Amino acid sequence: MRLSEPFPTIETLVRLVGEAGQRLAEIEASEGAAGNISIYVGWDIDPRPVFPDSQPVELPIAAPELEGFGFLVTGSGRRLREIAGDPGANLAFVMVGPGGRHGTLFSSPHRLFQRPTSEFNSHVAVHRDQVMRNNLNFHAIIHAQPLHLVYLSHVPRYQETFSMSRSLLRWQPEAIVNLPDGVGFLPFLLPGSPEMMLGNVRLMRDHRVVVWGKHGVMARSDVSVKRATDLIEYAETGARYEYLNLSNHGLADGLTAHELRQICDAFHVEQKFF
Repeated sequence: MRLSEPFPTIETLVRLVGEAGQRLAEIEASEGAAGNISIYVGWDIDPRPVFPDSQPVELPIAAPELEGFGFLVTGSGRRLREIAGDPGANLAFVMVGPGGRHGTLFSSPHRLFQRPTSEFNSHVAVHRDQVMRNNLNFHAIIHAQPLHLVYLSHVPRYQETFSMSRSLLRWQPEAIVNLPDGVGFLPFLLPGSPEMMLGNVRLMRDHRVVVWGKHGVMARSDVSVKRATDLIEYAETGARYEYLNLSNHGLADGLTAHELRQICDAFHVEQKFF
């Protein structure tokens, strides 16, 4: 979807990112400085009321199609739980310059990081791909490390998109309604590597949540950053049920395929897992 006017201000976007960071901490999905958030802003916006300082910056990949627009992004090594209390210390805004290879980093005088998140290459690549494919003017991405999802990604039986999705979607009716495209699975790749970036771009064309094997998850939303947080929470809740069932000798079966199809018929959900 495309957001319509009146567009959110930089102050509103900063507040929403802070609230998303707090929720991720509450569900134990961002230990220490783990996790990062970015928002693509595809309308004219002035970041200087919050981020008055500026300096040239090189983008991790070229994004010429996004020239003149930019990203609100967390800083490398910062804690998501601290964004709301001090956004200037933890966030910056990167405006894409002519040609899309360089831009301007807008930040606060008291920022506590040197550069945007180390996963910024995946963020920019996925934003660019989704914006161009779907004609978006807004897109949010979150990387987090929810305990139970990451644990399952270490278990061989879950290391594949179809089996992971069937396992997570069977525990609550809300899961398949909110994640009808399931949860993608990306085998372990070096964090921040070009291979991880390309894998994210490919899988996020078909899924709004992707599990990074033995690492974490990435979620995206073209509605709001808090909606991306919700998707992580739905997936993590399914993983927690799955973990409980593993711990309880697999006594529960979850919703049956017939029951899940009934739910999908009632809510007009298209899915391919049951």
